[in-house]
Amino acid sequence: MTGNNQHDYSRLCIHTITTRPWAFEKAAVSFAKAGVRGISVWRDALQGREIAEVRRLLESLQLDIVSLCRGGFFPSTDPKRRSAAIDDNLKAIDEAASLGAPLVVLVCGSAPDQSLAESRKQIKDGIAACLGHAKSAKVRLAIEPLHPMYAAERSAINTLEQANDMAESLNSPWVGIALDVYHVWWDPDLEKEIMRCGRSGNLAAFHICDWKSPMLDMLNDRGLMGEGCINIRQISNWVDNAGFSGFREVEIFSTSYWQQDQEKFLEKIKLAYLEHI
Repeated sequence: MTGNNQHDYSRLCIHTITTRPWAFEKAAVSFAKAGVRGISVWRDALQGREIAEVRRLLESLQLDIVSLCRGGFFPSTDPKRRSAAIDDNLKAIDEAASLGAPLVVLVCGSAPDQSLAESRKQIKDGIAACLGHAKSAKVRLAIEPLHPMYAAERSAINTLEQANDMAESLNSPWVGIALDVYHVWWDPDLEKEIMRCGRSGNLAAFHICDWKSPMLDMLNDRGLMGEGCINIRQISNWVDNAGFSGFREVEIFSTSYWQQDQEKFLEKIKLAYLEHI
């Protein structure tokens, strides 16, 4: 079944950050009640909670735990900070394993006071340092390429080609790629690189939202599907043609939507998903 069939939410996943004003328990219950089948959990939603209890709640609601967000942020000119980042990623892997999440999404990081090449080397080294633990925990690490506007501080991995290159060079079944339309929609090589990602078996996650124009804030003004200029259905078809059959994960950072009634926002998400995917 495909997501554009009437009332088919079998591949719809929503990130807890999307409905940020809701407490975790409220979000989980509301998603399940709305017929959403998957949830991706942000680590801030776990604060003050026993992960085992969170897992039991999600299992009782029959919500598939799609991923844990987020790890990464490996680069720094300070060796102590690089070491601390690796420790935090090892902790994220343990959290994912306890939660029952098969995947940790990596926002890889960047350091504005060093070259992008050095940041990319540190990202690769950081992931490599975590792979033994990931294998033991049976948790995959997904490199997420971010839009070039984030290259200075949030990620030195800015194209799907770069993510493919890094994943292939690490050459581990415990490394994959998280593809977010918000970050890659503009890339003229996108279809080719999606197919490459599919052939290698590295396509591990697919995130959706929209790019509004004009945009009020480059971090917290993402659009609901259909509100912007991304051809989401086309990219979704490319992803499916590459062999991906997992969830389409709605990940929307939006100050505007966070200020609205979240029950109504959830209904808008469902309608937009059916119409544009």
